Amino acid sequence: MKILKTIFAVLLIAISTTSCSGDDGTDGQEGAKGTANVIYSAWLTAPTAVAETIDGTSGMSTSINAPELSADILAKGTILVYVSFGTGTYTLPYTSTAGGFVNTITVISNLQKIKLFRFRHDGGGTVNLPTSLSWRYILIPGGTVAATAKAAKTDYSKMSYEEVCAHFNIQP
Repeated sequence: MKILKTIFAVLLIAISTTSCSGDDGTDGQEGAKGTANVIYSAWLTAPTAVAETIDGTSGMSTSINAPELSADILAKGTILVYVSFGTGTYTLPYTSTAGGFVNTITVISNLQKIKLFRFRHDGGGTVNLPTSLSWRYILIPGGTVAATAKAAKTDYSKMSYEEVCAHFNIQP
């Protein structure tokens, strides 16, 4: 078994050394650090919200265009949406007491569109989605499925906006 491990280690070193050599004498351009295939928008404003009922819940909705939001990202990727107002940036879904009632702004992702929906928890009336709010989305395409269940996938939705920006080298 020890011999097998030694052979494997030597083979691994030989492959990595060969694959990293610059035989043609030129170096490739270095890509942006941390952003791989991650897609992110500028800060956007959304159109005026309209009253809508979704799954029996009344609220206000509007949509922002996300032309890069593909069926593949919807099926296998991660979609992060943030709202910015005042001095803070918040991950959606975002719950507050704006308008004097507990309410939540949530996201419904569709092909090339992101719907923003705000509803009151008590089911009465609505709380507006002002056009003064700024929105940003980050789309993280799905990768290769991990070979073992022990390899945990990073849950970007549990990271703060600042942590996600730092991780992917995105200018906040």
